[in-house]
Amino acid sequence: MLLNTLKWVATVTLIVGFGLMSAGITEGWYLQITGGIIWLTAAVMMKDKALMVTNGAMTMVGIIGKLLG
Repeated sequence: MLLNTLKWVATVTLIVGFGLMSAGITEGWYLQITGGIIWLTAAVMMKDKALMVTNGAMTMVGIIGKLLG
C-alpha cells in the first residue's frame, strides 16, 4: 500500500511540477525534484534498477542545471 501511494504521489508531483515550469513558474522546479526523489525512493523499494538510474539521473541533472543556471 505504501509503495503504491508513493508512486502516485510522485507521479502527481512531477506532473504538477512540469506543468508549472512549462507555464513559466520556476518554483515548479522544487516539485520536480521532490517528485524525482520520491520516485527514486519507490524504485529502491521495488529494487528496479532502470527506474533508479532514470530518476536518480533526472534528479541530479535537475539539481545541477539549477546550480549552473
